[in-house]
Amino acid sequence: MSRSRVQVFYSGRVQGVGFRYTVKRVAAGYELTGTVRNLADGRVELVAEGVRDELEAFQQGIRDAGLGGFIRQEAVEWAAARNDLRGFEIVR
Repeated sequence: MSRSRVQVFYSGRVQGVGFRYTVKRVAAGYELTGTVRNLADGRVELVAEGVRDELEAFQQGIRDAGLGGFIRQEAVEWAAARNDLRGFEIVR
């Protein structure tokens, strides 16, 4: 199966609520690599690579982990995997 890359920009009340730490915890349950970080404009950026079905399940897992109520909008962009990510980490 081919790997994909997803970049998601979350907006809403997504900073200062444990969003990044929850995303990292949820990521441990999926076969993927990636990063999550706060942006200066108040959004959170998620970049992850894996099989598309797994990435879509991960996105739903983030919402189901209690973060859905904080998210006002998700801007999602798909691309081919670059294979430049290792593990899953919070970027500062």
